[in-house]
Amino acid sequence: MVAGWAMADHYKTSLICDAIDAAAGRIELQQGCVFYSDRGSNYTSEEFGRHLTRYGMRRSVGRTGVCWDNALAESFFGALKNEWLNGMVFTTRAKARREVVRYIEGFYNRRRLHSANGYRTPLEVHNEYLSRRLAAWSDHQEAVRRTRGSSHLGVPRPQGRSVLTL
Repeated sequence: MVAGWAMADHYKTSLICDAIDAAAGRIELQQGCVFYSDRGSNYTSEEFGRHLTRYGMRRSVGRTGVCWDNALAESFFGALKNEWLNGMVFTTRAKARREVVRYIEGFYNRRRLHSANGYRTPLEVHNEYLSRRLAAWSDHQEAVRRTRGSSHLGVPRPQGRSVLTL
């Protein structure tokens, strides 16, 4: 699912940071999740690295000249150009922006079926993921409620100071 995106009349690091911020405002960015990209200077900059660190993200860059290392992004932009924008001419940036937004939010995320997703839309897959997480959290909360105040697996709780070693 395209969770975050940004458009501008430049391709500076701040634009990519804006897209990350947009994604963070829409979905939970898991600690340790990986941002894949090419080796462009904006992706390898210290500024971008600091921005990812603020969200607990890591970055991974592909090999030089190997588009398959970032196949998901390449596939998305290929689909955007071939399925939607091919042959369109825009008289203003605002009109081009509206068409890209229509593609991402109106078609790609909500209606475009993906074979890798079992011919479901990205939004369906994302919602299923959220449902599973909510169910797991509910199960956990119920287990905590049932065992609160009792010993774990019949083992008495230690008295005094405890040390946890991993």
